[in-house]
Amino acid sequence: MNILIVGAGRAGTSFAAALGAQHRVTLVHHDELPAHVDADLVLLTVHDDAIESTAARLVVSAHTVVAHVSGSRRLDVLGSHARVGSLHPLAALPNAQVGARRLRGGVFAVEGDELISHVVRSLSGRVISVPEDRRTLYYATAVSAANHLVALMGHVEVLAAAAGLELRDFLALAQQALDDVGALGPARALTGPASRGDLSTLDAQMAALPGAERATYVALADRALRLADENSTVPWNA
Repeated sequence: MNILIVGAGRAGTSFAAALGAQHRVTLVHHDELPAHVDADLVLLTVHDDAIESTAARLVVSAHTVVAHVSGSRRLDVLGSHARVGSLHPLAALPNAQVGARRLRGGVFAVEGDELISHVVRSLSGRVISVPEDRRTLYYATAVSAANHLVALMGHVEVLAAAAGLELRDFLALAQQALDDVGALGPARALTGPASRGDLSTLDAQMAALPGAERATYVALADRALRLADENSTVPWNA
């Protein structure tokens, strides 16, 4: 398959590295569009706000599929092109090397032209379908799973420093908890004072926190308490 990738940032270079093993891939910056594109697929890996304007500048052959990799945008941003699609990877792409490894065998939210599913299969990936009216909710879920988890570690880093320690001292504990979520589900993986309903301990901890971090802690503790309530309804032999 002949693929043109437009956008040479982290997503574009990751896709180029992942797809290059099985396809003929050309990677260009968003401001270096050819006058006419005769590829099987044009993959737009530009910033979300630039997808619509970039798609409008494209002149492609009738058989060419124009697709984007955004989780937040629908197909209408691709304009009047005859064949359109999208494939959003549920993967963090920090650089080309790591990103390419995660794209191979990854999970992709796919919409539009059937060619997109063929591309995912060439990566040994798994296709999921998201109803159009739930696209924003889907992307919010992805943001919570990745970006908010990173933000939580920023919260932990500040608390660790206030206690005279470092973030790395707590990373094994965080990984153990995440592993338990994968093995047991969130409700059964929960441990600590919230799982026991130990409100006095939670109050004492909140009082010891740096002021700027208290709102984050309160929000998370409240969610943990609700999760503990959910846990009480889960049959342990399920």
